[in-house]
Amino acid sequence: MTILSRRLLLGGVSALALAPRFPLAQTAAATPRRGGTLRVSVDQAASVIHPLRARVNPEYLVTELLYSNLTRLRPDMTPEPDLAESWSANEALTEWTFVLRENLRFHDGAPCTAEDVAATFRAILDPKTASPARANVGPIATVEAKDARTVLFTLKSAYADLPVAVAFTTARIIPARFAVAGEIDRLSREAVGTGPFRLVSYEPDRRIVVARNETYYDPARPYLDRVEVMVFPDPTAEASALISGDVDLLSNAGQSEFARLEAARGVSAMRVPSGLFLNVNMGCDTPPFNDVRVRQAFALTVDRAAMVGFVAQGYGTPGNDSPMNSAYHFFRDQPLKKPDIARAKQLLAEAGHPNGLDVTLVASETPGTRAQLAVALREMARAAGFRITVQTMPHATYLDQVWKKGNFYVGYYNMQPTADGIFSLLYTSDAAWNETRWNNAQFDRLVSDARGTTDEDRRRGLYGRAQTLMHEQVPSLIPAFFDILQARRSYVQGYAAHPRGSVYRLDLAWLGEGAPRRG
Repeated sequence: MTILSRRLLLGGVSALALAPRFPLAQTAAATPRRGGTLRVSVDQAASVIHPLRARVNPEYLVTELLYSNLTRLRPDMTPEPDLAESWSANEALTEWTFVLRENLRFHDGAPCTAEDVAATFRAILDPKTASPARANVGPIATVEAKDARTVLFTLKSAYADLPVAVAFTTARIIPARFAVAGEIDRLSREAVGTGPFRLVSYEPDRRIVVARNETYYDPARPYLDRVEVMVFPDPTAEASALISGDVDLLSNAGQSEFARLEAARGVSAMRVPSGLFLNVNMGCDTPPFNDVRVRQAFALTVDRAAMVGFVAQGYGTPGNDSPMNSAYHFFRDQPLKKPDIARAKQLLAEAGHPNGLDVTLVASETPGTRAQLAVALREMARAAGFRITVQTMPHATYLDQVWKKGNFYVGYYNMQPTADGIFSLLYTSDAAWNETRWNNAQFDRLVSDARGTTDEDRRRGLYGRAQTLMHEQVPSLIPAFFDILQARRSYVQGYAAHPRGSVYRLDLAWLGEGAPRRG
């Protein structure tokens, strides 16, 4: 069997069988070496260890080490086997069958079967679980185990992206016995997965340690004995720890530190174009942002090219108030918005604010680019009459008090593998993180129609109109996209930065000559 190309996958063919285009094993010329401890730094605590409820990159990293999905994403955003060794669809793309690998086991020795997969997805689809994956795994109606290794997904409508969707960061497979009310919360304090590593210790604000899973489905991997995830909230200290060799891999390099990392001896800096973005979410259901003219006026105060230089320090591209850029398939290029202060003032006046507007913009302290963006917007928007007070707060406080609740705040989001993924995560009325409460019926129809057709040109037109609608109505301001910036010690082999931003694939990493010996 061969994996479908993107064009073939969207073309509507019968009984499609998929398998990897190239093997999962390390493909570099050098032979991977087993053993050693890899220290990875993250810039915030991994406060949530529950694999169905993770929210930020350090949590995705930890749950990826401990759990597996049915599929996982290559760097080109195409799916490859993880727990599923193959998958196929009917001609209508409304039924998908996944066949699991043989002899899969959870960390506690229990077998992992199709019933565990079915139970996991039933839990994901249950609103009480509060999993972000609920709105991002596709239009699933039912999931059932046909036998011990075969899982049947029956969909509400045609959906070509399902093999990609089941690789979502919070669609990790859990034991069926934990996927029921009264038991599912246990995974907030313990880890029972099928991933390449087992949990050793968990100090969310300081260090998380995992060790090789000797019963992992690939006996050759992982190559590392242990991974230690170290928390460094300060980017300068984090970069210094990599340069000194105290850590081996920096999972998110700050723009302010990247030049220093590029120049450091024994360090390999990594930069990958991505759809990662900062945005300003505006509550479209409450004043003043329930008036589209206020949102449009705000968008016309921003110098987007200057914003890339100021906030991304040149490591990115301008945004145009759509969450998609050229890194995405189905991206529609549109004229870049330019500052027009006179028009912004006129729109504010028409919206009933001839003397300007006082608003408070909230920004988490992590990453620091959020506050930088907020300050830059405050200065850019001042001339049009926006009097912005910037309020910063610790990230934990932001998540508890502002995220999904606030009316005007700075968000930070990874690239998603598909157009449907990013729209369904943030902007449709039933989005998992419907922060803007835009709830635009026309937009919802466009996204729904695009996921329900396999015609490439029609999908392109539908997604294009959806992007144009966002560009015009500005449910959130998206002024800049960021490249993925990471860095590693030169002896770290088999690792590459992933444009998704929340995918790490550390089971492929290994330590070469010069790596420190750690107990």
